[in-house]
Amino acid sequence: MNDYRILVVDDEEDLCEILKFNLENEGYEVDTANSAEEALKKDISSYDLLLLDVMMGEISGFKMANVLKKDKKTANVPIIFITAKDTENDTVTGFNIGADDYISKPFSLREVIARVKAVLKRTATVETEKIPERITYQSLIIDITKKKVSIDEKEISLTKKEFEILFLLLQNKGRVFSREDILSRIWSDEVYVLDRTIDVNITRLRKKIGVYGKRIVTRLGYGYCFETE
Repeated sequence: MNDYRILVVDDEEDLCEILKFNLENEGYEVDTANSAEEALKKDISSYDLLLLDVMMGEISGFKMANVLKKDKKTANVPIIFITAKDTENDTVTGFNIGADDYISKPFSLREVIARVKAVLKRTATVETEKIPERITYQSLIIDITKKKVSIDEKEISLTKKEFEILFLLLQNKGRVFSREDILSRIWSDEVYVLDRTIDVNITRLRKKIGVYGKRIVTRLGYGYCFETE
């Protein structure tokens, strides 16, 4: 299961439903809108990605994207443009606005899914790079710059993977990460890694952070999260 929300905006209702069905089969949470006007009534900042048709009624996909990019709350939401137009000028326009990718109709669903996964992975990495110097929860402190963890000002010795898992979970308190999510983010460059490897690292991490270990909760069938309540 993926923990990403996607908004599909296209005036072709059938196409919206097809994309919704197939993306939900991949584990994404998907909403649809059949116009830019309808889409702009939603909380765009709550989505991890927009699939946005260019050729729509009064407000085109380009116009909608311009609106979003000028708003601080939505400026960083990734956009993949979908369009029947396939000219160099339109592609350049899309990327100049701030598009993360551009898909021309007709397209294969496999291509759409592959591009969605690529953009989400890429933008997730970028978001991880935009980090504060330290993250805290009560007396648990992660010093991002020095790559150190301390509890009550006493340094805790963690391996690189344990540190990265704790950082991921604490930075996103309350958000459930599946084993697949953790593997793709922390073991992204390693080909053969078993799910069991994550469980072992989580178990060790819980022991090392003492009373805060119980905050790393297992959601059976879903994954792990750091709970604060």
